[in-house]
Amino acid sequence: MADPNASVPIGKGAADRARAPESDRALPNAWLVVALAWIVPGAGHLMVGRMRKAVMFCAALMLMTSIGLAFGGRLFPFQMSEPLVFLAAVAQWALLVPRLVAEMAGWGQGRVVAITYEYGNTFLIVAGLLNLLVMFDAFDRARGRRRS
Repeated sequence: MADPNASVPIGKGAADRARAPESDRALPNAWLVVALAWIVPGAGHLMVGRMRKAVMFCAALMLMTSIGLAFGGRLFPFQMSEPLVFLAAVAQWALLVPRLVAEMAGWGQGRVVAITYEYGNTFLIVAGLLNLLVMFDAFDRARGRRRS
């Protein structure tokens, strides 16, 4: 049994032990994790060993992108003259590979006359913004800031 009166080295208190990683495995480079999470949704979580979250995020974001395209949503171009169009494009480019695949396939032209056009745009924009949050979470996990 450890002596409660024994001195604890500076910086090795209970608070530091609580912050210590649960496992001794090396964490991947956080910037590489973010880059992979940007390229393919969920890949960052896969790199940090969170398989269930990786599959869940990938499936949810791909489904949202597919629904947005099926609803006739538009893949917005970068237009600095139109601030809202520019911000929508930034949000959509947060999903790199799905955005590139949709553009190369000719999807996302935007059917303005479709009753679901605005819903499609919303799905596409929100999918990109959610991927930004997923990227931040993967970054924090790679840096050892989050464990649960």
